[in-house]
Amino acid sequence: MYAIIETGSKQYKVSEGDIITVEKLGVIAGSEYTFDKVLAVGEGESVKVGTPVVDGASVTASVIGEGKAKKVIVYKYKPKKTFHKKNGHRQPFTKLKIEKING
Repeated sequence: MYAIIETGSKQYKVSEGDIITVEKLGVIAGSEYTFDKVLAVGEGESVKVGTPVVDGASVTASVIGEGKAKKVIVYKYKPKKTFHKKNGHRQPFTKLKIEKING
């Protein structure tokens, strides 16, 4: 069984036992988190697609922890001028393990 969920303005296809990284949710490690925005639920040939969400469907996940992704370097310069600007960014994330799909 699989589900398509939406969180952080992104969509993820998940099934039970998957480990995913999503935008930072701000929950403590070891707790459970429930996704209510389930866009589709399917198993084999049968698929339920919501308009926009499937009624009564939810996905439960346990929080493994939070962290930061690798640094992304943003470098700007203008040729023939003395303008160079270097900036870095590390995006925070939350790591989840999908426990149960109710749908």
